[in-house]
Amino acid sequence: MRKARVLFVTEEISPYMVESHISEIGRHLPQGIQERCMEIRTFMPRYGNINERRNQLHEVIRLSGMNLIINDNDHPLIIKVASIQTARLQTYFIDNEDYFQRKFEFRDKNNEFFPDNDERAIFYCRGVIETVKKLGWSPDVIHCHGWISSLIPIYIKLAFKDNPLFSDCKIITSIYDEEFEGELDKDFMNKVKLPGIANKDIKHLKNPSFVNLMKLAIDFSDAVVIGSPTIPDELTAYLAMQDKNVLSYHPLEQLVSEVHGFYEDILINESVLSD
Repeated sequence: MRKARVLFVTEEISPYMVESHISEIGRHLPQGIQERCMEIRTFMPRYGNINERRNQLHEVIRLSGMNLIINDNDHPLIIKVASIQTARLQTYFIDNEDYFQRKFEFRDKNNEFFPDNDERAIFYCRGVIETVKKLGWSPDVIHCHGWISSLIPIYIKLAFKDNPLFSDCKIITSIYDEEFEGELDKDFMNKVKLPGIANKDIKHLKNPSFVNLMKLAIDFSDAVVIGSPTIPDELTAYLAMQDKNVLSYHPLEQLVSEVHGFYEDILINESVLSD
């Protein structure tokens, strides 16, 4: 029986980013799942405020070199990697000069939301998928954290559903209280499209707010984890109408055990855990 494989697609990981609720989960949950004998891969964006020298990031030449077309423009995909030695935890970073070289995450020095955050999310999610394809690594579970990863579920379930690497994987989305004001670019709906994705599939993106992004992620996820003590009421109500497995909120000291059991419950009928 081989180990179950879990792909973590997250917004932040400590110590690469300033400590936050999501970055601490990004740091400790993958390690805990790995210690429970599951094989993992972890991805995050290579924001420009990450100190590459101090954190010993280096480019993985064999994985880099692809161009992703977004809104009719080519954007080179660069993959970097670093390790937290004390945790034996390796992280892959999605990088691009146009989207991730700036010294801030999602807002500029005047606290204004970057107007291309929609394209940054598209690039990140597609970059993760293309890198996993190059690795030839087939995940049993894909666990998404943070709104920037919210397109992973629809891409996997529709645009890449015929790729054998992803055909049997289960997708879990963690919902956090990280709501941003306003909406992403009004043309986001058209930029997101790939073959296999129709307008009806992305109806929520007519108004691309945080809540609607997470509704889209919920629609195409097999299960949901409540990642914060509270989440927007509209998402709580939307989840109550869905026939989804939902893991309620647990603090970090309990999270690894609870999520590990959640994974096993979801995969219990899959050959990876029953052979």
